[in-house]
Formats: sequence, C-alpha cells, structure tokens
Amino acid sequence: MARKFISGIDVAAAQADRHARLAEWARDVLGHDFADPALIDRALTHGSASRATAGSYQRLEFLGDRVLGCAVASLLYGRHDEPEGRLTARLHAMVEGPANARVARSWHVGPLIAMEPVSRGKGLADSENVLGDVAEAIVAAVFIDGGWAAAHTIVARHWGPLMAADQPFLHDPKSSLQQWALKRRLGMPEYLVVGRDGPDHAPIFTVEASVRGQPPATGSGRSRQEAEKAAAATLLARLES
Repeated sequence: MARKFISGIDVAAAQADRHARLAEWARDVLGHDFADPALIDRALTHGSASRATAGSYQRLEFLGDRVLGCAVASLLYGRHDEPEGRLTARLHAMVEGPANARVARSWHVGPLIAMEPVSRGKGLADSENVLGDVAEAIVAAVFIDGGWAAAHTIVARHWGPLMAADQPFLHDPKSSLQQWALKRRLGMPEYLVVGRDGPDHAPIFTVEASVRGQPPATGSGRSRQEAEKAAAATLLARLES
C-alpha cells in the first residue's frame, strides 16, 4: 500500500509518533493507559486543525459533559451531606468552564492540542472555552476506552481536589478579581475586547482583563460576559499563584 506524504512528511509515521507521545502523556499525567491512542488524539484536536484524520473533539465533548456531570454528582453525593439545592450549586460550579479549564491547565495540555497556527496565535490553546471543552473530551475518551470505572477514577483524581468549599472557582471570577484588586488599592479591573471570531450567529469573543501594575490575561467565550469571566479567572489564578 502506498504511503501518504504531505510536503515530504510521512503522514502515517507522524500520526503514529503523535499517538505514542499522547499515550505516554496520558499514562504519566492522567493516570490512564489508553488501549486506543486515537481517542486521546481526537480529544486533543481542535476543529481548526488542517489534518482531518483524527476528527475534532466536538463529539467527545458532548459525551464528556454528561460523563463528567454524573461522576461529579456521585462524588458530591458521597462527600457532602447537604440539601439538593446546595449540591446542585456545587455541581454547576464543578462542571462548568472555569473549573474544567483549571484542571486542563494543571495537565499543561495547551501545547498538545492540534490546532491551526493562526488559531494558536490568537491564544485559543489557552482560552477558557477551548481548555474546558478539551477537559470534557478527555473524560469522554477515557470513558470510551476504559469504561465508567476508569472515567470515574480520572474525575475523582483530578476534579476531586477542587471540591473544597473555599476554592475560588466556586465564586464569580470577576467579583473575586475585583476584591483582590480593591484589597490592594489597585482600582477596578478593566476589560477590553481584543478579538471577535466566528460567524455572526455563533461568535467567539476574546477579552483582555487587566489590573494596574500586572500583565493582562485573555479569555474567550461565546458572549462578551463569558469571555470577561474567562479572562478574569485566568488573571486571578495567575495572581494568586
């Protein structure tokens, strides 16, 4: 069978090398040994990627959102003897963008995402939106590869430490950033829209959040408010670290 080459690159060999690298990363960082490395490759492929052999993470994200929600709900039920309303509030905080992106950042997953250079240049590999989606896609990949027990183990290991009630992601990131700045007499945080991509019916906004005397941080979202929250969460995480 003839091998496929693109600009002198052996596509099959490059894909095999990526699968091997991602499988090793998954063992070391996630704690899961993939029987099918193509799944983790797909979970780490952005829709902008020019190579279409793996497909993007979008379908995995759909499944991962549900698996993650069920796993977190089971963990919360076992750890917190609280009314339904409080458990629901905790669940939403644990499975939405800021928490998922925080987990993805702890994996240092950004450089592993297959993405068009233009999209990477815009900072999408470190955006709240993309990282949150990737985290969900990875949960789905583990679920498909290893079943419920493997997925539950991953969620417990990597989302479990975020369940403490005093974690800052349980609060609105813009309010938390404002409190941080005012406490240090740095004035109010400022937000600036620095990008708008995508079609008119589904735009993606990129916002820059800044506090006087500190380097700014960016975040992306499907609305300006979502992007501002993402930027605030990124900046706050950096300031508090």
